[in-house]
Amino acid sequence: MPTHAESQEALVQRLTNSGLRPTPQREVVFKVILEKRDHPTADEIFARVKAEMPTISLATVYNCLETLVQCGLVRQVNLERAPTRYCPNLHQHAHFHDETTGEIHDIDLPNDTMRLLHELLPAGFDASTVELTFRGRAADNPHGIN
Repeated sequence: MPTHAESQEALVQRLTNSGLRPTPQREVVFKVILEKRDHPTADEIFARVKAEMPTISLATVYNCLETLVQCGLVRQVNLERAPTRYCPNLHQHAHFHDETTGEIHDIDLPNDTMRLLHELLPAGFDASTVELTFRGRAADNPHGIN
């Protein structure tokens, strides 16, 4: 995991390359996403940022998140009928959605997984992104009993 200084440098570089300024709001939103890699929703990020920057608005958090996604610093994780979540892991990976707890876990994929998935596409097609999500529950809780 990169240090705070390395993350800060990556943020400044990506924003600058996109013609954007590294604002204090963008910096704190990015920092809270990196601090706890639990795939938070915008509302969860807002609550965490509010503790450090009490004057920030939810609209500003949404704008910061949109910028971070556009600059390739975080990814959106979309689960059916659920709020968008944000993931700072930029390496190719899948997600496991625990249907009992609601938690999302990163799953590292073998190096050739994306090549193999692209081979499944119909002839003449190319996917710009692949989102792979496994759903289920922990093996020690097969019936979802809390």
